[in-house]
Amino acid sequence: MKILITGGAGYIGSILCDTLLKRGYEIICLDKLYFGDIGIKNLINEKNFKLIREDTRSFDSSILKDIDIVIDLAAISQPDPENKLKPELFYEMNYKGPVRVANLSKKYGVRKYFFASTCSVYGFQSKLVNEESSLNPLEEYARTKIMAEKEIKSLSSKNFCVTIFRFATVYGLSPKMRFDLVVNGMTLALWKFNKIKIMRPGTQIRPVVHIRDTVKALILAMEHEEEIINGQIFNVGSNDQNYSIYELAKRIGDSSGRSYTLEWYGELDKRTYSVDFQKINKILNFKVDYCPENAVKEIIEALDYNIIKDAPHTRVIEWWEHLHSSGRV
Repeated sequence: MKILITGGAGYIGSILCDTLLKRGYEIICLDKLYFGDIGIKNLINEKNFKLIREDTRSFDSSILKDIDIVIDLAAISQPDPENKLKPELFYEMNYKGPVRVANLSKKYGVRKYFFASTCSVYGFQSKLVNEESSLNPLEEYARTKIMAEKEIKSLSSKNFCVTIFRFATVYGLSPKMRFDLVVNGMTLALWKFNKIKIMRPGTQIRPVVHIRDTVKALILAMEHEEEIINGQIFNVGSNDQNYSIYELAKRIGDSSGRSYTLEWYGELDKRTYSVDFQKINKILNFKVDYCPENAVKEIIEALDYNIIKDAPHTRVIEWWEHLHSSGRV
């Protein structure tokens, strides 16, 4: 089976490519490599792996011939509350790009198309929310994801299976590391400074999910009957991992075995949402295998052994701002 993964060299994509190769799939990674190739360096010479260095907005559509499944991960995958990037850039990358990929996938007879969305679409909610709840996006990241969701979902048909995944905030070790995600960022600060920063007020809720559990969810859907997942939206995470930011900080610090202090910062965070993940559990029998404490140990060990490093490209908005100012996007 031949699978095309957009953004395959990224944080989730690099783990997904590696995992699927080991399961015997043929992988085509479509990635412009705006963040470099560190995520897939060890895969480039693999027999069933091919890299196409192109942008989702402009790639040669003929590469979709004979593709069985498209997993569309390419995006500016982080909120931008300080408006460092122009809204047009989110529109281009998070809406126009995936809508083009989805339409071309249908045109070329791809059987399954998976779109990576986000639980950030819920924005601010006072009650537990599920896939049927109203959406309340608070910034361009979530707004453009919703726009793409609506248009892509409408393409679903008997011969074109469309499934949308709203991921909780992802955490955990990846060769293409990110330190702008809450668990990863807190762990880095703990490792560097023996302190964990908590964005005010600390009571705001975030659902979180390990990167390998996101990959597990995608593979479960890949290998599931089309009629069960076609046209469906799935929240991806666990009801047990809806944490307040303060609770998350305490879990990370206490599980590390290090002495640490807590430091408050920033304006009041307006995003807070608790998410219900029962649908994916019931339909796909999905259950998480990891918790934040697992990630703390693996990230600290990787930092200790210089396997990963703190660098500008580990922060999405900071790096996109650099790319835009240097004329590369």
